[in-house]
Amino acid sequence: MAYETLLLQKKNGVGIITLNRPAKLNALSTTLLNEFDRALTEFEEDGEVDVLLVTGAGDRAFSAGADIHEMVEVSEAQPGVPDQRPRDWVWHLANYRKPTIGVINGLAHGGGALMSSIFDIRLGCERTNFRFLAVSYGRVNSTWSLPLIVGLPMAKELLFTGRIVEAEEAFRIGLLNRLVPSAELMKTALEMAELIASNDASAVQAVREMLVGDIGMNWYDMLRNEARIIARSVKSPPPRQSFSSFLERKGKRRGKGGD
Repeated sequence: MAYETLLLQKKNGVGIITLNRPAKLNALSTTLLNEFDRALTEFEEDGEVDVLLVTGAGDRAFSAGADIHEMVEVSEAQPGVPDQRPRDWVWHLANYRKPTIGVINGLAHGGGALMSSIFDIRLGCERTNFRFLAVSYGRVNSTWSLPLIVGLPMAKELLFTGRIVEAEEAFRIGLLNRLVPSAELMKTALEMAELIASNDASAVQAVREMLVGDIGMNWYDMLRNEARIIARSVKSPPPRQSFSSFLERKGKRRGKGGD
């Protein structure tokens, strides 16, 4: 399936989406967002893909956010008509069945910061910085996603001010899981993605569903939800198969003790 604004790859159980508008700092045009939603579905339905990795083309930006020029053109051509840019991708990514990793290879501002805040895991480098700048333009986003990452007080600061968050601070406040040199960023991300993909897919996906679905639940309901999802989704192999390496080591130790 051809894409105009994205590059798609598969490697060792990992699906890779690259936002591919480097000349526009990977701005989120209508075409890109529609294609992104389609690519999410493509990898979600691909049985060979267990982890999704998303990054941006070039070495300047993950994404500078909305395509402002497109927004202006549309609003002037249809004055008074509400913003109709695609939004289905937001909940699709938030409620994705498979684990997601954002490789934030440069600036992530506006809609790019929003997208970053939805990934399960974020990795960055010295070029990475975030800016949740919606209020600067009389808009609002990320109020539901950012507090879950950095906590309510810090989310208030970042959303109220719209200031830039450089890489070191992003790592310190938990907005980045890992901060590595740019030359090692994709290698580190792939290693992490492949490690996740090496685990039992049904168990990993169940853990993700629980963590997301449990948001706002009380502790007891979280326990009940875990039992419900395990019964429905986790296909655990027999214990002898699951713990075969442990049993083999145990047997060898016993054999040595009898010599």
